[in-house]
Amino acid sequence: MKLSYYPGCSLHGTAKEYDESTRAVCYQLGIELFELEDWNCCGASSAHCTDEFLSNALPERNLKIAAKSGLDLLVPCAACYSRMMTAGKENPSLKPTVKIRNLPELLREEDNFNRIREQVKTPLEGLKIACYYGCLLTRPPKITEVKDYENPQTMDGLVGILGGETVSWPYKTECCGGSLAITHTDIVKRLTRKIIEMAMEAEADCLVTACPMCQANLDTRQDEISRDEGKEYSLPIFYITELIGLAIDEKKSGRWWKRHFVDPMPLLNSRGLI
Repeated sequence: MKLSYYPGCSLHGTAKEYDESTRAVCYQLGIELFELEDWNCCGASSAHCTDEFLSNALPERNLKIAAKSGLDLLVPCAACYSRMMTAGKENPSLKPTVKIRNLPELLREEDNFNRIREQVKTPLEGLKIACYYGCLLTRPPKITEVKDYENPQTMDGLVGILGGETVSWPYKTECCGGSLAITHTDIVKRLTRKIIEMAMEAEADCLVTACPMCQANLDTRQDEISRDEGKEYSLPIFYITELIGLAIDEKKSGRWWKRHFVDPMPLLNSRGLI
């Protein structure tokens, strides 16, 4: 399988481990990724609330570049995916030539799903995982065309074949505050605290996501929340590709953990996974 690849700004910077783990997992599955030449920021953080023209023009430019390749477009970042899908709806002429794919959806396809299952060498036994989709991967349904947008199952299914245990919890599609992390930190801290508390209440050992904005908010704010609340919050926040890499014994997976604010090593050690 060959796909065009749009990493977006986060995967080339703060979410570099998501980019690396995505490329590593796709390589192991026989998926060739071709990064778009001269791609630009899609405006996910601010364009949609500051300039209506730019909110569509920025992702449309990337879609036009992708259309030239004749390949489907993989967009791992949930925020970028939302902007690309919205632009495709706003400009129907782009849709027939560019199929936009998100990562959990791609990995859940039967062939890829079976390849992952076959390659598992270190099952994630004993690891209780809360699958966190956030608000942009599945919604709004008129844009994403996802039917189970209130209770999505793509990552849950992937965790299952990796040998992990998914927990049932009500916050899997709640908003973390997204790009408000700088402008309205108080809101982000309140939202992320509630998400983490609900995952802990469900007895999850960690969270898994497919959004760099969600991962950043949930991972980086726990020290502050701990100080504010007077109790410890230290729940590791993984990308789905990091867990797949761990389970299939991807040699580079160890260096991904070093970029996390909440160190996942003690948890993985305690479960005998590393």
